Amino acid sequence: MRLNNTSQLAGFSKKADLAYFLKQILGADYLHEPLLAPTEGLLKAYQKGKISWAEYEAGFLSLMRERRVEQRVDRGWFSRPTVLLCSEPTPERCHRRLVAEYLAQRWGDLEVVHL
Repeated sequence: MRLNNTSQLAGFSKKADLAYFLKQILGADYLHEPLLAPTEGLLKAYQKGKISWAEYEAGFLSLMRERRVEQRVDRGWFSRPTVLLCSEPTPERCHRRLVAEYLAQRWGDLEVVHL
C-alpha cells in the first residue's frame, strides 16, 4: 500500500528484499497494492506542510471512495492475518489506519489491530 516501494530510503523494506524476508522468516507473501496508496501530489502536499493532516485525511478518504477500493480490493486477502505496511511508526497519522478503518466500515467484518 506504499506509493513507492523501491526508493533508497526504503532500506530492507524494498520490494524484492521485503518479499524475501517475509517468505524466509514468516512464510508470508508480499503484495504491493498502489490502489491503497495516496497519490504523489497528496502525499507531497502533506509532507511539505502545504496541507494539514485533517486535509490529507479528507483527501485520502475521498480518493478511496473515488477508487471504490472496497469493491476493487480482493476481500480474500483479509481471510487470514494481514499486515498493512507503510513508513509511519504509529497509526495516528498514517494512511494504513485510514485504509483499515475504511475497509472495516464498508465490509463490516474486519478486526483492526494496530501494532
